[in-house]
Amino acid sequence: MTSTPFNALLSTQIGNEFAASQQYIAVATWFANQDLPQLARYFYRQSVEERNHAMMMVQYMLDRDIEFTIPGVPTVRNDFSSVTEPLALALEQEKEVTAAIEALFRAARSEDDALGEQFMLWFLKEQVEEVAAMTTLFNIAERADNLFDIENFIARETVGNGGRDSSAPETAGGAL
Repeated sequence: MTSTPFNALLSTQIGNEFAASQQYIAVATWFANQDLPQLARYFYRQSVEERNHAMMMVQYMLDRDIEFTIPGVPTVRNDFSSVTEPLALALEQEKEVTAAIEALFRAARSEDDALGEQFMLWFLKEQVEEVAAMTTLFNIAERADNLFDIENFIARETVGNGGRDSSAPETAGGAL
């Protein structure tokens, strides 16, 4: 298949999803080092979810016989001075991903690529959930009287769907 702006953006987005996965590992380990196991567990799961998103895109490219390469990822941030810093970073990251997914959807539509447009619909729905979940976590952290309030909130409440969605696209190599 020939290269199109949509295909180029999707190839870039594969790298963005892997970068998000790596960043969430860094966030998770920072929380683990702060003895905040619920936050650490949450971000370890988020890392796997982002990896799965990248692999869904890989499978789509393979299924459509679109030539692509797996891009490298930039250095991630590992140093934070407060519990809200990594949460603010995660929220900003999810907002950036949302903008990229919207651009992908618009590119598919402008190219009259119905299959690409349909593929991106799931990711648009997913980003609503991702931004809402990160917004909630950030807001809870800002209002918490102590860090254990945040830990208790995560242990008690379901924040996001944990990547479990029967309507999700197929994941290359299988979802983790």
